[in-house]
Amino acid sequence: MPHVERLGAPGPTADDFETLLQPHTPAVAETARALRLVLAEAFPDAIEQVDFGNKLLAVGKSMAMRDLTFAIIPHSAHVNLQLPDGVDLPDPDGLIEGTGKRIRHVKVRSVGDAAAPWLRAVIAAQLAHRRGEGSV
Repeated sequence: MPHVERLGAPGPTADDFETLLQPHTPAVAETARALRLVLAEAFPDAIEQVDFGNKLLAVGKSMAMRDLTFAIIPHSAHVNLQLPDGVDLPDPDGLIEGTGKRIRHVKVRSVGDAAAPWLRAVIAAQLAHRRGEGSV
């Protein structure tokens, strides 16, 4: 049975996240860890679960599909922050990518990107959208 815990908490899910990161370069792994901490700060009530089949960390109010708010997806040279409502989010800098019907993502290429104001604005916009506040 998969582990579900508070976002950023130590424990089995954190261990699963480290297992997910093992095949990746140290730079990608550090970027993913930094992004996880930024999300934990912005969304302190969130829970997380590693999905090994899809190679991602799911983050949301619950693990029901309708409650998923973010996913952290490590790739070979960067980490995607998946935005389930990306199509509806403001994107003044043109950083939100993708062609899906609803889901978009931003590429987080470094630990610095993970803490950057532009990324924090995207995270805040996704959270505001889910709270029904519309654009930030």
